[in-house]
Amino acid sequence: MAAGGLSRSERKAAERVRRLREEQQRERLRQVSRILRKAAAERSAEEGRLLAESEDLVTELQGRSRRREGLKRRQQEVCDDPEELRRKVRELAGAVRSAKYLVVYTGAGISTAASIPDYRGPNGVWTLLQKGRSISAADLSEAEPTLTHMSIARLHEQKLVQHVVSQNCDGLHLRSGLPRSAISELHGNMYIEVSAPPGTWGPGGPVAPTHSALPPQVCTACTPNREYVRVFDVTERTALHRHQTGRVCHKCGAQLRDTIVHFGERGTLGQPLNWEAATQAASKADTILCLGSSLKVLKKYPCLWCMTKPPSRRPKLYIVNLQWTPKDDWAALKLHGRCDDVMQLLMDELGLEIPPYSRWQDPIFSLETPLRAGEEGSHSRKSLCRSREEPPPRDRDAPLSSAPILGGWFGRGCTKRTKRKKVT
Repeated sequence: MAAGGLSRSERKAAERVRRLREEQQRERLRQVSRILRKAAAERSAEEGRLLAESEDLVTELQGRSRRREGLKRRQQEVCDDPEELRRKVRELAGAVRSAKYLVVYTGAGISTAASIPDYRGPNGVWTLLQKGRSISAADLSEAEPTLTHMSIARLHEQKLVQHVVSQNCDGLHLRSGLPRSAISELHGNMYIEVSAPPGTWGPGGPVAPTHSALPPQVCTACTPNREYVRVFDVTERTALHRHQTGRVCHKCGAQLRDTIVHFGERGTLGQPLNWEAATQAASKADTILCLGSSLKVLKKYPCLWCMTKPPSRRPKLYIVNLQWTPKDDWAALKLHGRCDDVMQLLMDELGLEIPPYSRWQDPIFSLETPLRAGEEGSHSRKSLCRSREEPPPRDRDAPLSSAPILGGWFGRGCTKRTKRKKVT
């Protein structure tokens, strides 16, 4: 006899009864679900009686259906008609002109025109993974700053935009000519590796570090923080919680690490994350323009939304995105359009010319730290060239590889909430 007063056979019988009830409940749920899919006129009297006896199940299934439909609507891309979009852009242009301190928040949607997939669009990385489909990494060395990137750089040059906060790792803001001091790349930059001690990246949710958590320097042996800007993607060997790139600091000999902040990590690097400038800009902003971001991650950073201020003193919010965002109800204006289309109309309305991108003037080549002798074989990524006809410096005498580009922030770093299989 067990401590609970039931014998082994009685416990087994009770377990069989419990499982039988659960199966009966599931079968009843399936029956009610099938009936609800029928039109009311097509239901038999017996089916009507079953629905009347199963009010709780009917309510539950109808709630599930509403939630599914709501999720589908949120994932749909909606475009304003041309006349409506132009009207909204005129309103946005007025806000840009009158803003005393305008901050721009950017997401993956501003880089889709550069053939870099977004995350939550119809063909986004997360969308495809959730459908069980594979993703193919693009050749990021062919990506160039888009019309939106160049427009933002011009607006900053004209002092209409004071700061840019980006979730993107593609480095295109830097390559557009935007000054380093004017960018906060919250999730890192694929072209930058740094000398950093262990603990710079750690497990945790997407919580912005406080000012005290931002180290004034990353490596105690290198003052100030020693960065290495490369002309190739430095994340080839890195992934979630694995950030060493395989190269070492030229000065102190410490292992170099990428600057990418993956889902489930907290980044506390001073640069290129530049959290201090981002929070200061948000606190000064009277206007925020969000371009191409679902805001599902950015919404989790309260310091970017001035949530400690009363609603009347918070910045006016303008959103450009094809899909629903969790900040839509807070927005003074939501523009449903592609970022390049909206920015072209906005620059025309402001009377500003959009500078063309030129690889010959790309700042990354002047910021580049060349590889030292013996480091040429430390990566297999295709390097950026000043012209499309110019072969990469390290590949002049070697045939180009046709191997797919895998790993790093865009490959292994894409896996989200993937459970590891237990080794038996």
